[in-house]
Amino acid sequence: MKLALAFLAIVALVTANAIPKKELYADKDFLLKQKFLFEIVYRVEGPLMFEDYIKLGKSFTYNKQDYEFPEHYDASYMSKYYKAYQHGVTLPKGEFFGALVDTHMEQLYGLTDFLLYAKTWDIFQRNVCWARLYANEGMFVQALTLAVMHRPDFKDLVLPAIYEIFPQYFLNSKFVYQAEKFDYDVWSKYIMYEKEYKDVVYTDYTKYFKDNDRFYKYFYTRDWKVWQWWKIIGLDQHWYANDQFIIRDNAYTYSKDSKYLDIMKDVKMFWMPVDYTRDIEFFNRESKISYFTEDLEWNAFWYYFNLGYAAYLKGAEQDRRGEYYIYCLEGLLKRYYLERLSNGFGEIPEFSFLTEVEYGYDPQLIHYNGEGYSYRKNYYDIESFGNFEYVHKIKDFFERLDGIITQGYYVTADGQKFDMHKPQAIEHLGDMLQGNVDVYDKYFFRFWYLYAHMYFGHADESSDFVLPNVFLNYETMLRDPLFYQFYKKVLDVFHQFYEHVEPYTKEELQFPGVEIEDVTVNNLVTYFDLVDFDVTNLLNDKMTFVDGQFVWDKTLLARQVRLNHKNVEFYYTIKSEKEEKVVVRVFFGPKYDEFGRIIPLARNHKNFIEMDNFVHQLKAGKNLIKRSTEDFFWLRQDHTTYTEMYKFVMSAYEGNFEYPLGLTEPLCSFPDRLLLPQGWPEGMPMQFFFFVYPYVGSLENNTYESDYGCSIRHGIPTIDDKAFGYPMDRKINEFEFYVPNMYFKDVKIYHENALKKLYGEKYEHFGTFDYTYFHEKYDKTIIPLGHLLKVMEESVVQNCGKIE
Repeated sequence: MKLALAFLAIVALVTANAIPKKELYADKDFLLKQKFLFEIVYRVEGPLMFEDYIKLGKSFTYNKQDYEFPEHYDASYMSKYYKAYQHGVTLPKGEFFGALVDTHMEQLYGLTDFLLYAKTWDIFQRNVCWARLYANEGMFVQALTLAVMHRPDFKDLVLPAIYEIFPQYFLNSKFVYQAEKFDYDVWSKYIMYEKEYKDVVYTDYTKYFKDNDRFYKYFYTRDWKVWQWWKIIGLDQHWYANDQFIIRDNAYTYSKDSKYLDIMKDVKMFWMPVDYTRDIEFFNRESKISYFTEDLEWNAFWYYFNLGYAAYLKGAEQDRRGEYYIYCLEGLLKRYYLERLSNGFGEIPEFSFLTEVEYGYDPQLIHYNGEGYSYRKNYYDIESFGNFEYVHKIKDFFERLDGIITQGYYVTADGQKFDMHKPQAIEHLGDMLQGNVDVYDKYFFRFWYLYAHMYFGHADESSDFVLPNVFLNYETMLRDPLFYQFYKKVLDVFHQFYEHVEPYTKEELQFPGVEIEDVTVNNLVTYFDLVDFDVTNLLNDKMTFVDGQFVWDKTLLARQVRLNHKNVEFYYTIKSEKEEKVVVRVFFGPKYDEFGRIIPLARNHKNFIEMDNFVHQLKAGKNLIKRSTEDFFWLRQDHTTYTEMYKFVMSAYEGNFEYPLGLTEPLCSFPDRLLLPQGWPEGMPMQFFFFVYPYVGSLENNTYESDYGCSIRHGIPTIDDKAFGYPMDRKINEFEFYVPNMYFKDVKIYHENALKKLYGEKYEHFGTFDYTYFHEKYDKTIIPLGHLLKVMEESVVQNCGKIE
């Protein structure tokens, strides 16, 4: 009997949340709109090739009656942009666009208004075609992205990922050059002759491993980075036919689907291995973590977050946008710090205008107009370089904030006075740090950060023409270690604010009658796997049209190694004296610093990242709860590629496929695979912190999980009225902090070297890519034995409550 009950318990665990949701499918009107959005950004840096769209764009006329603006909205940006367009003084096509260049930003807002506030789809489509014909390409894409994200009538419509629209902003110049030169006919002839000299081109490095316990001097693979996997298996950096499937987490699911195979059967696919930047011209130890800082989805997340909560768009009343901005920025820096720690680095270096930046950075990027991105040499002297006016404005900003926080009040231009030592003042501080339109002092704080980015990016606010620099766009700035150093200084203001806020007391934190008895966590394991990114927009061959319909018959893929982790599962045992609706929050952070010293909680709480929060209805007695990273609403899995999405839409439009709404997850959500830092082979010590408290608030947990998206249109994803990061947001008094409804757990993050097996044995398929060799799938349904026994004894035998 016990075994039977145990089996039922296992089934309940494995099949939790497995009830299928009712699928909604797109109609013809939706598919036509989605088709348009995919086609209008195809090879966007080149001329528009769709004749219908060209005619539509040339029919554009400016009529203010075509637009509907929010109440009290300043529509002057739109009229200014149109006047500049008429006089031919807008940013020309082909020039570098910097979203954080003052003159470019004003034009961006004007162009965005033409798309965001168009009354109907027909007006919107006409305006998009007009902008595609005449506006700067970078400005056009960002304006279109803002419109798609924020228009309430565009639910479920999506654009390709920004790294698919502009791969040049994410991948090194060597790859971009080779992709733009790709010629299918030449490539086909090359492959015909390749086998004849393959034995000469490829050297089997494994035969050089050992001879009488000595390494041969010719063997250098021990110095190769993990992301240079193609060298170890005998591949060069050129194009290969992709005759299997597009690699990503769910590739196997698609590759076994006959409908998918039928949709993709006529697409010729090619891939090339892609490197990250390394210390080539000058020493830079920071390049050791370039796999993280240059991760495409890490950078794309910051791009979509800043467009979702764009500084020039007004937020709703009491939507906590300023507080949320600080929370996300702080999470970004905490996550970067953990990656540094797992690679032997310590704290993020302090930023000062009076000291040099020790390590330089060369992004090795090239803009689509052929200009290379500028780089920073080692020992970069900040204050002695560039525009001193910008430096003074940035310093004035920090000095004024310091005065406001120290004095404890803030007086606006119209005489309103705010107490800056109250917790609620964090919203005003967040508005100041973001420099958004909700800030009260619009003459000083609004857009202050522009001066910082233009200074670091060597941009002149009086000129439209600037050279490419990673600091001038959201999608590229996270590549540079200087970003984290400067914004650490910005967050010092936030921490200074909380020095004046009293810590939580024991009475505020404790939850009488509720206790976390135990939390079991499965092994935390990270590894590097491979993924294909769609870079078809780099193709330069002639586009094919049949009966006026575009034929998408080729796709280029960048095959890159990236950090990933096995699924993380939590098994809670929570005891409650009565039924309670509660919130459970989960944090994780380091246990030791880079020197192996335990970090005191009074200081370490600043390093803890909030991993999960959810509402749960406790029952009287023991509650056993299973929670997995697959349940975290703010995480997403791999993005369906541009090529696949377009083929899905066209197949559905032709009646051969039912296109589900919400086919791809929100691009603005955080990539699941970057949740954990790399860790160590022997295990990197970390801590989990679990906290349960009564649910109190006016915000019901009913939509933020099911309709998650980062934009003002969706609102701020809050679970209750507590502060973001509660209770780790304030400084901690350890004599008051520890209560029974808290639980700390020591864990380790283990890193598995996926290429280790290549170092000591011969690779059987040397000179080719073996898809089965690189995609050993991990079992995500393993249940820790200790907790399984607890389930059997407590939940099943003693009938203390079912697992939920």
